[in-house]
Amino acid sequence: MLDTAIVGAGPYGLSVAAHLKHSGVPFRIFGRPMDSWVSHMPKGMCLKSDGFASNIYDPKADFTLERFCKDSRIEYAHQGLPVRLQTFSAYGLAFRERMVPELEDKVVVSVDRTKEGFQLRLDDGETVSARRVVLAIGITHFQYIPDNLAKLPSEFLSHSFQHHNLETFKGHSVIVVGGGSSATDLAGLLHEIGVEVQLVSRRQVLRFHSGPSLKRRSLWQRMRHPGSGLGPGLRSRFFADFPMIFYYLPERLRVEAVRRSLGPSGGWFAKDKVMGKVPLLLGQTLQSAQVRDGRAHLQLRGADGTAREIQAEHVIAATGYRVDIDRLKFLSDEIRSHVETVETSPRLSSTFESSVPGLYFVGVAAANSFGPVMRFAFGAGFAARTVTNAIARSVSREPVPFPVRSIATTAK
Repeated sequence: MLDTAIVGAGPYGLSVAAHLKHSGVPFRIFGRPMDSWVSHMPKGMCLKSDGFASNIYDPKADFTLERFCKDSRIEYAHQGLPVRLQTFSAYGLAFRERMVPELEDKVVVSVDRTKEGFQLRLDDGETVSARRVVLAIGITHFQYIPDNLAKLPSEFLSHSFQHHNLETFKGHSVIVVGGGSSATDLAGLLHEIGVEVQLVSRRQVLRFHSGPSLKRRSLWQRMRHPGSGLGPGLRSRFFADFPMIFYYLPERLRVEAVRRSLGPSGGWFAKDKVMGKVPLLLGQTLQSAQVRDGRAHLQLRGADGTAREIQAEHVIAATGYRVDIDRLKFLSDEIRSHVETVETSPRLSSTFESSVPGLYFVGVAAANSFGPVMRFAFGAGFAARTVTNAIARSVSREPVPFPVRSIATTAK
């Protein structure tokens, strides 16, 4: 019986594994290393988070992004220099090699409950029994597409999660729907390679993070708008540094804070790639979508009630992600039915454990419990420390199996 199985090998899964390893807790970790970053983010994009907030976490902070960049002779700055996707992906793979060589590049296809814990089945047919399971699955299962857009056939519609190499769109026309960083990144990158692209958003104005300032801020400015791993501001500082205090807020306040805070916005570096270059249709609500004459046609309605129709060969829904336990089909029906939820997200204990004993959720699935920081790599350190401490305490309390001698041996 394995003590702990980790499902997922992104920043959260790797951080949990590094901490469990340091604590001496036996584990196995399954997943394609850094899969969302390596295979599902568009080439050429940059992270919104600053360099100091883009680490994967080992207990001694021996292998930070800064250390990796120094060793690899890659330009790095704590702030003011965007972290390229290529750099972050390479850092994650190097972290895996150095800190978590135990990672098994296998996919967990099913998880069932047993009397002793859980049974996992892998894509190579192996079955694994474990007392505990830590789900560090990131955004992989939670792509969201609005219903009135989802009716388009798959050859005319895709989600932003599906696109790493945008070169396939050269010579075609594309509509990007959305107003956050995925939408602005895609629209800007598509424009750069010569794709005929339009961006449609129900937002009246696109929001972008503030760029770095060369001016030294006064003490008062630093107090009113302190820096944090999630950006400047008192609220961001609270979300970034005090997830456990956030956990003890009333549930209603937590859910509302997650819904409203740190909403869709592009990185400061994406602004120049989009504004004045990509045709923008802002303040537009999507009414319906159909395919006619081999093209996707979208019917829009503006804030003033004006109707219009646009068309393209393909539509990319950069409409974000919504956590929903029912979309985790690899979990058995029995497990999913027993996971208590808060608006389709798992209700978690202060140690990230769900209502199913031994089943933990970290990353974006834990946002309603621990705050918006769980949507960013910056939250992986807190999650890894908290889960590891809880599991290590449980392991120390569990009885050590006592070897049973045979009757014949005893008789001798």
